[in-house]
Amino acid sequence: MNTTVQVLQRRLIALGYPLPKYGADGDPGGETIEAVNAALDEIEKLRGVKPSPSPAPPSSIVPAEWMPVAKMERVICHWTAGAHKASEFDRDHYHILIEDDGKLIRGIPPIELNQAPAKKGYAAHTLGCNSGSIGVSLCCMGGANEAPFDPGEYPMTREQWDALTSVVAALCRRYSIPVTDKTVLSHAEVQNNLGIQQRGKWDFTRLAFDPSVKGAKACGDKLRAEAKSKL
Repeated sequence: MNTTVQVLQRRLIALGYPLPKYGADGDPGGETIEAVNAALDEIEKLRGVKPSPSPAPPSSIVPAEWMPVAKMERVICHWTAGAHKASEFDRDHYHILIEDDGKLIRGIPPIELNQAPAKKGYAAHTLGCNSGSIGVSLCCMGGANEAPFDPGEYPMTREQWDALTSVVAALCRRYSIPVTDKTVLSHAEVQNNLGIQQRGKWDFTRLAFDPSVKGAKACGDKLRAEAKSKL
């Protein structure tokens, strides 16, 4: 009797490869060879199976490097009153811009420059309300008129709006900003909601893709509801 073979046979039996005829008899016969081959086949199969990848972390529409560490208080949403593509002028004044197809463009000033008190080079997007405020703008509404409403040659698109609500949700999540009418609002709501006088800004009092929504509060409420649903 070969004790080495006997040890192997016992391991095979323990692993679920029984040797019913002779058991662990120390004889390297046909049954033992078949059990060894079966075990080797199983090992090869296991080697070919890749472990399931760990679930990916929740993705954000906004790249992480666009959201540096800072203490921010609110998100103010605008339109550029220009064309559907971001210009250098637009990029100078906002942190994030959204073009007509929903594509995000990074503004030139980084968000942390607007941390209160705002630092030199900050994004000057809202009169008297730049400190602590993140400025997000849709590239649209050049040549538009409020009353009678005319969205002009570059109307706000549904793709822009959907991207906007996702961006707002991502920013609120990153900076722990609660979604209220004083922390997530459009430029058109700043004067009424925050008591900071603006110069007749009407972004947004109308939505070109949904004419049924009228007024700064109605647009703002829709913005907040959709952003909150994405948190």
